[in-house]
Amino acid sequence: MVQIENKTKENDTEKILALTLKLPLFVLQFEQNKFMLRSINKSASKHIIRGDIKVGRISNYNKMLKNKNYIIKTFKEYDKDILSIKDIGAILNILKIEINLPVSITRTKFLSFLLENKIVEEKIIKLPKKKMTKYLFGDVSKYELALSINPNSYISHYTAMFLHGLTDNAPKTIYTNMEQFKKSFSSSSDLVQVNIDRAFSRKMRTTNNIAKLDDFDVVLLNGKNVDRLEVIDMKIDNKTIPITSIERTLIDIVTRPNYSGGVQEILNAYREAKGRFSTGRLIATLNKFDYTYPYHQAIGFYLEKAGYEEKVLNRFDKLDKNYDFYLTYQMKEKSYSKRWKLYYPKYLD
Repeated sequence: MVQIENKTKENDTEKILALTLKLPLFVLQFEQNKFMLRSINKSASKHIIRGDIKVGRISNYNKMLKNKNYIIKTFKEYDKDILSIKDIGAILNILKIEINLPVSITRTKFLSFLLENKIVEEKIIKLPKKKMTKYLFGDVSKYELALSINPNSYISHYTAMFLHGLTDNAPKTIYTNMEQFKKSFSSSSDLVQVNIDRAFSRKMRTTNNIAKLDDFDVVLLNGKNVDRLEVIDMKIDNKTIPITSIERTLIDIVTRPNYSGGVQEILNAYREAKGRFSTGRLIATLNKFDYTYPYHQAIGFYLEKAGYEEKVLNRFDKLDKNYDFYLTYQMKEKSYSKRWKLYYPKYLD
């Protein structure tokens, strides 16, 4: 009974105050509601009051969700399948202009939305001294991902052998090459046989610059600058990737046998390459490399062992053979080819 009387008194007070201020009663109630809302919870700023109705404002997340198709369309137009965090930020800025996404959406919040909705996939690449994060949009091959680690790199060595169909073994490691900056080289002094012997009695120098991903490694080679000599485009799974040509690959694998599966794999590659490359182009490419070591002797040996015609062998046989050379490094049991002045593993006899 007391509560009813108090309520009646409150209503009467409101009516008297409304008459005094010459305001409609519902306006006074509206103003009181607003005051109470702010007093109860300062976070009431997250809502909009229209008349006497409280309407929930669309959250940033829902705003992005509502425009999900447009966001995907923008990623397609950005025309980049492998993105950095800077690319994510650039796309967010485009969307803030084009569809008026709120300024309060940060790059971090945008990325969380993209990952949660499987618009992009995060890939962590572990390098010897740091980690690298890439974001994949759409179908991305492991070769594309490997090439994204170093700009302007291309597929080479054992991986090039496989993609050219010169080996049936699918290497678990991907080999890429990024050429060094151009340098001024002084002309090297003449070779000395004792220095050749010493170099090939040791292990081949190999790089420690290896990137590790979930299911494969990437050997990041940093070869001599040759202006991407004999680097071609190859279509793999409807994607274009840069890769060394067959002629260039047949040279590279001879110069770095440890990056190519070893001498037996290289010999098999030469057998598989028969009829698929130009001998003249291979020799021209080799000359442009201007190697110090006489790798033409090793190539001639592989060609002979692979059963090439004598007219092909003669083109290499005519080249100078001023030194004894080696097919690979640190051989325990060796045989010697008089024709090619070359030491090779005895198991190839």
